[in-house]
Amino acid sequence: MPRLLLIAVTLLACLSACDKLPGKGDKKDATAAPVKLVVAPEDLLAVQANALLSGPVVTGSIQPERKADLRAEVSAVVLQVLKENGDNVRRGDVLVRLDQTSIRDNLQSAEANARNATQALDQAERNLERLKTLRASGMTSLQALDDAEVRRNAAQSELSASNARAVLARQQLERTVVRAPFDGVVSDRKASAGDTASIGKELLKVIDPTSMRFAGRVSADKISVVSVGQAVSFRVNGYAGQEFRGKVTRVDPSANDVTRQVEVLVSIDDAKRPRVSGLYAEGTIEASNVKALTLPESVVLRAGDKASVWRVKANKLNQIELALGARDPRTGYFEVRSGLADGDLILRSPGSSLKEGQSVELVGAKPPAAAASAASAAKGT
Repeated sequence: MPRLLLIAVTLLACLSACDKLPGKGDKKDATAAPVKLVVAPEDLLAVQANALLSGPVVTGSIQPERKADLRAEVSAVVLQVLKENGDNVRRGDVLVRLDQTSIRDNLQSAEANARNATQALDQAERNLERLKTLRASGMTSLQALDDAEVRRNAAQSELSASNARAVLARQQLERTVVRAPFDGVVSDRKASAGDTASIGKELLKVIDPTSMRFAGRVSADKISVVSVGQAVSFRVNGYAGQEFRGKVTRVDPSANDVTRQVEVLVSIDDAKRPRVSGLYAEGTIEASNVKALTLPESVVLRAGDKASVWRVKANKLNQIELALGARDPRTGYFEVRSGLADGDLILRSPGSSLKEGQSVELVGAKPPAAAASAASAAKGT
């Protein structure tokens, strides 16, 4: 065989072998149909209509209903501050002691004046009685009797004034000891030993952590649907994953001049209410309750602003684009406004390898209606 012909035959054999290598299949293999998807009833979720709660958003903070700003009622030097921030106190516990020296001196002086005034009054009354006797026998003048009555009245006035000064000094002496007005916790200490406490100076603050409530604000354009007694669900910054429940107890009759928001007070039903004051909170006032199709966020696929789910119908898999509405603050489910119908079956845990039109096989020989019932039962649990 000529050498050129032998080379040509060898090249043709090599090319034929290369076409049969892995990955070099025909076009029919490259466009093969996707593998059939096998699912169990618990992998499916039946779309159902549920109660959807909605209403205006309320934002604010957690505040105690019972709180006291303890201030100095007398001018004195602070001797002791017996409690620190976070210390529990009982009603009547001594919290702050002020210097009593000058006030005690004033009390002693007022009591001494009261004793002198008492003696002066006794003497003036005895003198008046004696002059009355003399006047009856004509041995004294009417002017002398009148002068005696004036002195007796002056002595009475001086005694009353001395007693009042003694009572005031005694009250001031008691106010040098600052006590807890109720059971609670010291939340803000603002005085230390050696400070000069003028009248009105804030010493410390006591709050009752068992009286926490949600002090929120609602936009004025939504206040028309808010009323006392409505349920409120809200979350508190610092208590991640925990939802609190309460009721509207008061709606402020006037809006803020600057923010145009209306204050709303919400009681907290949960026994495990927050015990820290000032935490930010945000929630929803449940002003309306309607029936709507809802879905958990875990079954929804997000791609930018678009949302979709994988629906199983006639043993085929289809990706359905959704129009979602409000989120239920209680369950976290989203309202489905369009794209699905009541009873549709969707995948609970959609994967990234699913294909449009992919065949679906329900294991267990359960028809779609039975699968929907099973999925509904699984959702209820």
